Amino acid sequence: MKKGLLVSIIAVMMIFLAACGSSNTGGSGEGSSDFKVGMVTDAGTIDDKSFNQGSWEGVVKASEELGLTHRYLKPNGTTEADYMTEIGNLYDAEFKFIVTPGFKFETAIFAAQAQYEDAKFVLIDGYPHNGDFNSVVGENTVSIFFAEHEAGFLAGIATAVELQEGEAGFIGGMEIPPVQKFNWGFQQGVAYANENLGTNFSIKPENVVYQGTFDDVAAGGQIAAQMYDNGVDVIFAAAGGVGVGAINEAKNRVQNGEDVWMVGVDVDQYADGIYEGEKSVILTSAVKKIDQSAYDMIMAEKNGEFPGGETLMFDATNDGIGLPDENPNLSEATISKVAEMFELIKSGEIKVSGEQGDLIK
Repeated sequence: MKKGLLVSIIAVMMIFLAACGSSNTGGSGEGSSDFKVGMVTDAGTIDDKSFNQGSWEGVVKASEELGLTHRYLKPNGTTEADYMTEIGNLYDAEFKFIVTPGFKFETAIFAAQAQYEDAKFVLIDGYPHNGDFNSVVGENTVSIFFAEHEAGFLAGIATAVELQEGEAGFIGGMEIPPVQKFNWGFQQGVAYANENLGTNFSIKPENVVYQGTFDDVAAGGQIAAQMYDNGVDVIFAAAGGVGVGAINEAKNRVQNGEDVWMVGVDVDQYADGIYEGEKSVILTSAVKKIDQSAYDMIMAEKNGEFPGGETLMFDATNDGIGLPDENPNLSEATISKVAEMFELIKSGEIKVSGEQGDLIK
């Protein structure tokens, strides 16, 4: 009897473990039973101050307001198979509204939208395709993009107006459209300020660098060090963990008496740049309202208005991009000027290009 009972217990445990998978989970909130919101994280952690955190904060906000059960799963890797495993785990647990942050989910969502036809998918910063880059947004999927060039433009305006003169640099992660558009928008913002707002900032080709990854922290620090040594005063980094390395380098230099700055990306990175008390090396950040996009899609589903099959753009016209609500290192005059520029973009009077044209890289 004892042996039989032990075998039964082991069998039940094996079934339970198989159902749970090997992924990390977190943030489960228990709420209404028929609408459960799940999220699969990309590379990094849930508090990465970037796509994972921003997306999850939007999920949490909407879920708590509506009283919904919500949960995220962290894959063991970043392959399509890894992502599909966690999407399947969420679906099997009755989480049929699934948020996925980042372009790495593109092929996984292409497969998932066909395999799980009664589920809804939100793909942030990407579009579903079968490896051929031909977009196929299913009726149960919404694809969301952001006008990074507009956010970069505002950050360029803020940088030039606040510091007035000097040299700027840009560190990108992978050379992909969202990162490139941040770079091109920033260059346009600096140029506009020079031409119209009395500033004198330069950006040299050698100080626009794509490192090639989003996770090489040490490389980010090395690139930033070289730029600062070459006379750069402020660096805009759109590079994930590579940007973290650049921020760390800036903090070390400021603590040693140098006057250097960083511009953050995607979310408000002010806290990442704190080096003493509440002082931070983050001048401002070029923000994409990642949290708002996830929040809006959950609300749309709850109201029976999920825009399945559509590709949405979050830009100045719908307040989908901007600078942080609070910018302790910017003067009121700078904040006012940025707000003025934002309204001009919103109205169409200022048009920021999302193409390289004659810009650097």
